[in-house]
Amino acid sequence: MRIVIAGCKGQLGTALQEVLKEDTILGMDLPEYDITRRSSIEQAIGDFRPEVVINAAAYTNVDGCERDPDLAYRVNALGAQNLALVCQRYGADLVHVSTNEVFDGTKTEPYLEFDPLHPINAYGRSKAAGERLVQMVWNRVYIVRTAWLYARSGKTFPYKIVTRARERGALRVVTDEISSPTYAPDLALAISQLIRSGQYGIYHFTNAGICSRYDFAVKILELAGLGHIPVEPITSDQYSRLSTPPLYSPLRNFCGAELGITLRPWEEALEDYFASE
Repeated sequence: MRIVIAGCKGQLGTALQEVLKEDTILGMDLPEYDITRRSSIEQAIGDFRPEVVINAAAYTNVDGCERDPDLAYRVNALGAQNLALVCQRYGADLVHVSTNEVFDGTKTEPYLEFDPLHPINAYGRSKAAGERLVQMVWNRVYIVRTAWLYARSGKTFPYKIVTRARERGALRVVTDEISSPTYAPDLALAISQLIRSGQYGIYHFTNAGICSRYDFAVKILELAGLGHIPVEPITSDQYSRLSTPPLYSPLRNFCGAELGITLRPWEEALEDYFASE
């Protein structure tokens, strides 16, 4: 297949390039390509004539989105709309990657693909707007929501936990923020299967299982050989931050599982993360 990956330098974009290496790929990222400017991407995509465009580009700094919601909307909503318009013009499928933070976290069981959106922070609102815009523009769209994404590269949650544990000798981590950690190579593999299905719609792809940030941190330290580092369990009201995350936001993979697309347990994926370092 001929595939454009917008955001090719990010953790998911990098993983997608590895998983899709047998396909013909055009990678797009800053500074050469800027999805917030349609003129920056339209000619290159038109010349390449892709069958699929994957939007892995996003402004994901959640606290940064709270400081600058206009930038969040510009990238996560209008940038997504630009890609959808280009896909419409050239007849390409669009994969739009979204987030668990489009939900408010008040549910007591994992969110289904069909649940109504109710974001409670600027990041979630901008991603929800992106979902609505791409669906308004184009009908050949896969929306893929994920959660707590991490990879070998970048300052992701496992990197921060290990680094801070070594620097400080002790940690405080919240117990009441709960979701499903997702390893970027596993998400990339699920997306590679999805784009060959022709089943447009909304999908929830996370590694299987549910844990708190505290549980995740403890497992990270164990696998990093730092299990002796003490981790104090705290609640979110004891941890000051600019943004308010949804406290309970696991995603249930209902639609993807119906197609036979599932992801392994998060513990197994995390073991692979450390084995591959």
